[in-house]
Amino acid sequence: MHDTGSKVRGTANRAYRSGLRAARSVAAHTRTVAPRARALAAHARTTALRANARGRAAVDAAVDGARRRWRAASPQQRLTVRFTAASTALGLVAALLAVAAAGPWDSGQRTAERVRAARQERGSGADHTPGTPGRPSGPPAAPQVLAAAGPVPEQGAGEGGPQGSGRGDSRPEQMPPPTASALADTLEPLIEDGSLGAVRHASVVDAVTGRQLFSRDARAVSAPASTIKLATAVAALTARGETYRIATRAVREDDRVTLVGGGDPTLTGKDLTALAARTARALDGSDTHTVRLRYDTSRYTGTERHVIGPNENLARVTPLMVEEGRTDGSDHGPAPRAADPAREAADAFADALEDKGVTVEGAPRERTAGKQATELAVHRSAPLGALVERMLTHSDNDLAEALARQTALAAGEPAGFRGAGRAVRHTLDRLGLPLKGARFADGSGLDRADRVSPALLTRLLTLAADPDRPALRTVLTGLPVARFTGTLGSRYGGERGEPGAGLVRAKTGTLTGVNTLAGTVVDADGRMLAFAFMTTGAAARDAAQQSLDRLASALANCGCRDSPSAG
Repeated sequence: MHDTGSKVRGTANRAYRSGLRAARSVAAHTRTVAPRARALAAHARTTALRANARGRAAVDAAVDGARRRWRAASPQQRLTVRFTAASTALGLVAALLAVAAAGPWDSGQRTAERVRAARQERGSGADHTPGTPGRPSGPPAAPQVLAAAGPVPEQGAGEGGPQGSGRGDSRPEQMPPPTASALADTLEPLIEDGSLGAVRHASVVDAVTGRQLFSRDARAVSAPASTIKLATAVAALTARGETYRIATRAVREDDRVTLVGGGDPTLTGKDLTALAARTARALDGSDTHTVRLRYDTSRYTGTERHVIGPNENLARVTPLMVEEGRTDGSDHGPAPRAADPAREAADAFADALEDKGVTVEGAPRERTAGKQATELAVHRSAPLGALVERMLTHSDNDLAEALARQTALAAGEPAGFRGAGRAVRHTLDRLGLPLKGARFADGSGLDRADRVSPALLTRLLTLAADPDRPALRTVLTGLPVARFTGTLGSRYGGERGEPGAGLVRAKTGTLTGVNTLAGTVVDADGRMLAFAFMTTGAAARDAAQQSLDRLASALANCGCRDSPSAG
């Protein structure tokens, strides 16, 4: 035991001494290395400080250079930089929103929105009879369509200004309108173009205030051609209202059924067949299967023939016709017409009754329905606002004459050419429009005896732009769009296109030697202007129209304000 204990102690003492020697060696080495490490650390700190100083100097130099370049840049270059930065930021925001909206997740709110949208989609359609789905009962508020017009002033803002109290204070201020002098510098050289003929009248007004911005004998009257349809439209909408529908009726007296025309030139063959089907069902309900057919055109008075005589631009003006008396299947533009549209409509109705099992004895005869007649069935047209849009877009002469007569009927005037002219004038006079020298010989503008002024045309347009008169909105929405719709669809073209393409909305007017254009345009600053250019005596129609288009395009491409250094 003693030997073993001695061996253990000896081993432990040797291990202790060995470890002590190793520790002393490490300590000696550390004392040698530590100064070197401290020196290396100090060098590293010095190097880092120098690098940092050089970096900060480089950054400061770059910033100073950028500042110098920014100060030296032109305003346009600064605007470009700002626009690029803003666009980049907006693009990132839009991308994030799009990802969030299109993500695979769902929420109770999104589900509810889909359900609500599905419920609102029910009932869409184009049936024009009451009590069935179709167009809304009234048009959207004018500001939704006319946002570019800017705030509307109080009543009495000036000649040509919108009437009513105005509700523009809730909308942001827009750019100021063009100045009269700058606009004159732009338009005067164009209106002097020899292709426009000897008589050249013009009016340009600010659609917000109605202030006259440019005038060339703006109150002088001349032949308006089809731009007179603007007056017809405003008068009809004012007299009847935009939701009024023209009725075509089938009535009964004993064994006589009478088809009564109400003045709807848009009645189609399909509409007439549907009316006959409802009439046959009503007759079957009273156990009547054999009738004599009559047709009634007494709603209109006076001559059916326009002064231009038989013409592919206008059927005989009668309150009963199918598809405007067209015989070629077209729905707008010049077309061959039926010799007796009312009689042909009655014959088609008789055939449709026969197809539904009703025997029609003899040929239809023209008779006035008795006051005690019982209504069997009725078809109603599209709302008057939709008819106005169609009339203006396609310069529909048949619709124009029908709407002028609706104005006469509402005013208690005889529904003929003369009575319609008096009713249109009286209706416009009540609106406070400038009518000195004006004459309304017809509703379509085909009569060369018509006379209006550019001032009247621009006042009609600014009146339709008044947010307090939403019932007149379709006067603007029906205007043809340059290079895209209606009678302007083939204009403002060419290899390069015109600056006004898609921006000019205007009613055209063309007779031999007469060329007119009246409408609205949003200028380069986003300001809405109303204009009317009227010319007489042009030798070539196409050249005159191109000159008118250049005038309207100049408005679309123009800010037209005096430079700050002017004057």
